[in-house]
Amino acid sequence: MAQSTVLAQPLMLPCGAVLKNRIAKAAMTEGLADGTNRANERFTTLYSRWGEGGAALLITGNVLIDRWHLERGGNLAIDGEQGNEALAALADMASAAKAHGAHIWMQLNHAGRQTQKMINPRPNAPSDVGLKMGNGRFGTPTPLSAEQIETIIAGFAHAAKTAEQCGFDGVQVHAAHGYLMSQFLSPLSNRRDDEWGGSLENRARILLTIVERIRETVAPGFAVAVKLNSADFQRGGFSEDDSVTVAGWLADAGVDMIEVSGGNYEQPRMIDFNRKDPLAAQKRESTRRREAYFLEFVPKLRAAVSIPVMVTGGFRSRDAMEAAIGDDGVDMIGLGRPLVLDPDGAAHLLEGMAERLESRDDDLVIGGGLLGPRSPISFLRDLNAWAALGWYYEHIYALADGKQPDRSLSAFRALLAYDRTEGAAARRLVRN
Repeated sequence: MAQSTVLAQPLMLPCGAVLKNRIAKAAMTEGLADGTNRANERFTTLYSRWGEGGAALLITGNVLIDRWHLERGGNLAIDGEQGNEALAALADMASAAKAHGAHIWMQLNHAGRQTQKMINPRPNAPSDVGLKMGNGRFGTPTPLSAEQIETIIAGFAHAAKTAEQCGFDGVQVHAAHGYLMSQFLSPLSNRRDDEWGGSLENRARILLTIVERIRETVAPGFAVAVKLNSADFQRGGFSEDDSVTVAGWLADAGVDMIEVSGGNYEQPRMIDFNRKDPLAAQKRESTRRREAYFLEFVPKLRAAVSIPVMVTGGFRSRDAMEAAIGDDGVDMIGLGRPLVLDPDGAAHLLEGMAERLESRDDDLVIGGGLLGPRSPISFLRDLNAWAALGWYYEHIYALADGKQPDRSLSAFRALLAYDRTEGAAARRLVRN
């Protein structure tokens, strides 16, 4: 097989940094931290393994700027000043990731109302609008005060500076998937009538202020990126037109790259799952052919911004990746689950050793019929989605322990293991 000259092209970012090719290991939550939410040897092992795999860019999973607004109990967090041991562990993680020429960016986040109840029963959010999921995992949020919003902005800037000091090459602010920045952007979850709510300009104010504050805090060559929903896929929510407008404002604020995604916990399109429609697993022909979930939004985005654009979700074949770059204006290809199954997948694509990466897109189900992903019962559809996530989490744990994934693991066993792990991680949290 021939090598991929398209994927092998370097990419210069507006900040001047150069990525050696067009493949990124996209953010995937790791869940490896202990009760203090600090880095450890498992993170170093995991990112050393991915760093060897040929991707130009590695984006970490969620690093939370508030320890009581975690996405999972095992998240990394940079909440306030970090001790020497915590800083050294982050530096080891960054160094291991970069040993073979990759760049590593830290994804910064605040979960807001998507903080599970076992971590925080009354999380903060823009407004007191709770998640409509009905499974009891999430509590009713408490609206943020103006002072708390300023603390959050400062927290993002502090975490970015800490990342820079520890050797990371950039940060990505998570403004997608229904987390806090996404909650502010959506009129469904942001019902405020002050300067942080109402118009799109006001709803985007916290995100733009965070980007500006980070830019003031870090060196000019340090990359600042944003992960942004193309849409929430909810009636009356954050729309594609909103996304295009916000992307333009972000480009003006000095962002180096926008990663396109979509959805939230209520409508998780980022994992190609539709909670509202049991027949939505039947993909449109255009999605099957082009593979990527959000590719059709890129031309609309491209009309508004000239900065690099990254698309993650669904890519499996080299042909589809090259077409996205050559025909659709995509600059970086984000890969997630395929690099869990094959950490060397990027190198295999670049060197012509693989035309397509392996995935488990269709068979990670609890059962068929009533128990399957197209069940008429929404709770059972949710369980199938959680089981698939749990299956990949178990395999990330294996990589972090220097082992090979157990591909014989069933989705049901993975779901049970995931539930045990999450409960244990929440109970271990050190409250100080």
